Amino acid sequence: MEMLSNLSLSWLDPWLMFLTAAGTLAGIYVGAIPGLSVTMATSILISFTFKWPVNDALALIAGVFVGGVYGGARTAILLNIPGAPSAVATAIEGYPMALRGEAGQAIGLTTVMSVLGGLIGILALAVSAPAIANFALMFQSRDYLLLGLIGILLVGALSGESFAKGVFAGALGVLIGMVGLDPMTAEQRLTFGSVQLMGGIPYIAAMIGFFGVAEALVQLHNLSLPPIRQKIGSVIPGLADIRRYLGLALRSSGIGTIIGALPGTGGDIAALLAYDHAKRSTKNPDVPFGKGAKEGLVAPETANNAAVGGAFIPMLTLGIPGDAVTAVIIGALFIHGLKPGPLLLIETPHLFWFIVGNLTLANLFLLIFGLSGIRVFTKIVECPKAILIPLIIVLSAVGTYAIQNNPVHITWMLGFGIAGYFMKVFGFQVGPVILGVILGPMLDSNYRRTMIGARHDIGEFLWNFVSNPITLVLTVSFLLLLVSQTPLWQRWVRDR
Repeated sequence: MEMLSNLSLSWLDPWLMFLTAAGTLAGIYVGAIPGLSVTMATSILISFTFKWPVNDALALIAGVFVGGVYGGARTAILLNIPGAPSAVATAIEGYPMALRGEAGQAIGLTTVMSVLGGLIGILALAVSAPAIANFALMFQSRDYLLLGLIGILLVGALSGESFAKGVFAGALGVLIGMVGLDPMTAEQRLTFGSVQLMGGIPYIAAMIGFFGVAEALVQLHNLSLPPIRQKIGSVIPGLADIRRYLGLALRSSGIGTIIGALPGTGGDIAALLAYDHAKRSTKNPDVPFGKGAKEGLVAPETANNAAVGGAFIPMLTLGIPGDAVTAVIIGALFIHGLKPGPLLLIETPHLFWFIVGNLTLANLFLLIFGLSGIRVFTKIVECPKAILIPLIIVLSAVGTYAIQNNPVHITWMLGFGIAGYFMKVFGFQVGPVILGVILGPMLDSNYRRTMIGARHDIGEFLWNFVSNPITLVLTVSFLLLLVSQTPLWQRWVRDR
């Protein structure tokens, strides 16, 4: 028992603490650079840590994972360029705050709430991992299909005043996501005979183009405006703010943990669902949503960080990755001779508690590093636009090229940037496009699995959506979301 206790607390070893801190700091900056994903960083780490002791490798990887999920919020707030897809909702509210000179407040609030969400996700991992993993296993392809449909409908919540424009933008994103080889039949789709399109269009190129380049082009209209001076007082949120948003943070953390535990989902969908929950549950925000509402920062940031702990649940208890990063970590565990799954908790329980302690430590370092360096970061938005705009485009090109070292991706990025510019000019939001690109493949593959399971019988296909309690709840939620976006429903709500 004493030996097990010592092994469980091995994450407090000074060397392992240093590796966790270094990984967290590196993860923040990797996550902040568009094009450098956490999955990419984790994959690279495995290539040179496979000869390390397993604890050393996991300490560094856990730090990069936690820091990288948070890091995408920084460029989302300062430049309207999400460092990761899970920061798309953060950009919607954070960038308007930066335009008002409140970037320091926005970064401070997201840091504290990210840490809170991360700790709640880890608590769920420690307390209820087997139960949540068993619940996640109950989800079938039709349930993932409904989650994808709900995600596509939620673009209406991100589309400003026009639900129709939001749906159009989301559908455009789905269309972009369909380009390439069919995942089931390997037939070409929307490639028009082009070999270059057979590999699909990388969503990073689309994300950087629609957000970074499009925003830079829009800012060309405002070159004569002076840069906005950021008011950097105390970046630590006051107790009043924390108390005010604590309930929303706890609910969003619950959403993030559950969605993170569903195999193949992760923080992207969790952040979107939490943002929509905040928008629907907040009756009288100080600032309207889309204009810099703090509730719109709290919800997605707590959710996507809580999803980290959630993603470890199916990985450690069932051997099933919760997202792309945990899929890479499973490979690392196998390299070190470990077998993620039910036997992991029986044969090596100390490893489970080492990961729990390591993730906790990474979140504490995140709080320290996240609240430092904000003054330097906020100087970015105070640069003259004549310097900042070319810099954004150059960094966007570098980030896009870094995905696969393919110059064709830069062409795609510029094309999406021009398209995003015209969408912004005509009142379309670009956030739903990126969400459509991300959710489209999930929607497609699970629809086809569901139809195959129903033997292509339409009656059985529809019956499956009301024959299971989980599916029925998701079906009702989908229908309510659809009805709530109609003018008749909105008129009825206003007249109440």
